[in-house]
Amino acid sequence: MKYADIHFPDVANGPGIRVSLFVSGCTHGCPECFNQEAWDFNYGKDFTENTVQEILQMCEDPADGLTLLGGEPLHPKNQQAVYALAKAYKAHFPHKTLWCFTGYTLEEVLDTGFGTPVKMDLLKLIDVLVDGRFQKELKDIRLKFRGSANQRLIDLPATLGKGTVQLWGN
Repeated sequence: MKYADIHFPDVANGPGIRVSLFVSGCTHGCPECFNQEAWDFNYGKDFTENTVQEILQMCEDPADGLTLLGGEPLHPKNQQAVYALAKAYKAHFPHKTLWCFTGYTLEEVLDTGFGTPVKMDLLKLIDVLVDGRFQKELKDIRLKFRGSANQRLIDLPATLGKGTVQLWGN
């Protein structure tokens, strides 16, 4: 996997002070995407074990959490590397939050034909999933932590436990 950038501190992509990893590679092609350069799976730097260690170090205090976005962190080509990072992060910081932004809907991700063998293990590590493609006709700059009204902030542990979508912050 490649990544486009790591931001710290980031206060726009989840609550508190966060470390944000922008992975490379996305096939959605959303009009007016804020990060079009990251659509290319070959854009940016190689994601290595050193990158994981760098991110974990950044996640020490005062960071409140880690956010994964892109590009597309849940694209099948990125799932294995994203899972390895998420697993290491949760092992080091079990009480800090992990957010993930995806252009897929949760229903698309949960489809049995989608993804890799680590997909469900990865989802179980994510606290909040912001799902859905950015839709410019639904753009609303007043929305917190998302760009368009179709996108949902999903409390993923509650959703996986109950079997129905549970929104975060409700």
